[in-house]
Amino acid sequence: MCFNVGVVTCGPNEAVIISGVFHGGNPSMIVGGRAIVIPCLQKVQRIPLNIMTLKIESPRVYTSQGVAISVTGVAQVQINGTNEKMLKTAAEIFGSKTAEEILFVSKETLEGHQRAIMGNMTVEEIYRDRKTFSERVFAVASTDFIQMGIKIVSYTIKDITDEEGYLWALGQGRTAEVRRDARIGEAEAQKEATMAGAMAKEQSVQARLLNDTEIARAKRDYELKKATYDVEVNTAEAEAQLAFQLRAATINQQIKEQDFQVKVVERIQEIEVAEQEIQRQANALDSLVKKPAEAEKYRLEKIAQANRLVRVLEAEAEAEAETLRGEAKAFAIEARAKAEAEEMAKKADAWNEYGEVAKVHMILETLPVIARDVAKPLSKVNKITMVTDGPGEIGASKITGEVLQIMQKMPELVKDMTGVDITKQMVPA
Repeated sequence: MCFNVGVVTCGPNEAVIISGVFHGGNPSMIVGGRAIVIPCLQKVQRIPLNIMTLKIESPRVYTSQGVAISVTGVAQVQINGTNEKMLKTAAEIFGSKTAEEILFVSKETLEGHQRAIMGNMTVEEIYRDRKTFSERVFAVASTDFIQMGIKIVSYTIKDITDEEGYLWALGQGRTAEVRRDARIGEAEAQKEATMAGAMAKEQSVQARLLNDTEIARAKRDYELKKATYDVEVNTAEAEAQLAFQLRAATINQQIKEQDFQVKVVERIQEIEVAEQEIQRQANALDSLVKKPAEAEKYRLEKIAQANRLVRVLEAEAEAEAETLRGEAKAFAIEARAKAEAEEMAKKADAWNEYGEVAKVHMILETLPVIARDVAKPLSKVNKITMVTDGPGEIGASKITGEVLQIMQKMPELVKDMTGVDITKQMVPA
């Protein structure tokens, strides 16, 4: 089942009463707020909480003396929205009433209590003591209004009239009494004033004589005191002048001492500032010159140490290398000598083993090499100029002949060196 719901709101000057489903026998009462309601299942009633002003007129009401008077009162009433019980009572009584109907019921109720109080009081009591009358009406009516959920905020009498002239006569009698009392009071006041005048005049003469005497005495005392005061004043002025001079001298001395102290403090501060400046410059010199210089010196020392170490290591390495080279060279020489000795020995052994023919064959194989080496210088000559002074061969045949002569001397050279005569070992073709 789905219901359409709505929102009901009310201001702070009214109350909303919600009854029906979901509320049972206790309706919800909201003052200055909002609530969700379900139409057709819940009923919403509004009650105004504004203050209502009532003008209560009671014409021709007979007092306890039988005098007819008319009274007009003014009251302010309001449904009590702060008391839940009274609000519930008001909802039960005025739930379907308009503001005019609530105002009418309140006015009729208060007017009935006003008439009842008027009938129990005399005209004089009502006229002269309106406060008591208002309090009695307020107290009696409040009980009934609470039963309706309404509170009386205030009640006062606005006007009292009558058609018989009773109030006028009462006023006239009172006026006559007031006038009589006024005349009696005036006569007594005049008598008292005359007596007071005479007494005052006598007292005035006595006072004037006494005053003159007092003036003369006061004048004498004044002159004496003035002379004394003048002496005291002059003495005090002299003392004050001297004290002022002493005080001034003391203050000047203190000022001079303070100036001197200020100068001393300033000098001390200047010295401290100078020392701080010197310290700052020293720190700056230390940070800008000494520290970098020390750092550079340290760097150079480290570099020199490193260079020395490098040189030492290089010298040690060179010496060790030289030693190794020497050892290697000696070893190489020894090995070469051994190799050459072994080779010579082997060659000697081989040479001894070779026969004459083999030796000749080896020699012959070397002859072209020798001839090539002999003729090799001639291969590097670009131009040859030959001069002769006698008969004989000239030109290229001369040079070739000289080379052949060198080659013809080879057998003799070989024989001298090896003991082998290659000419004898030559095999005929």
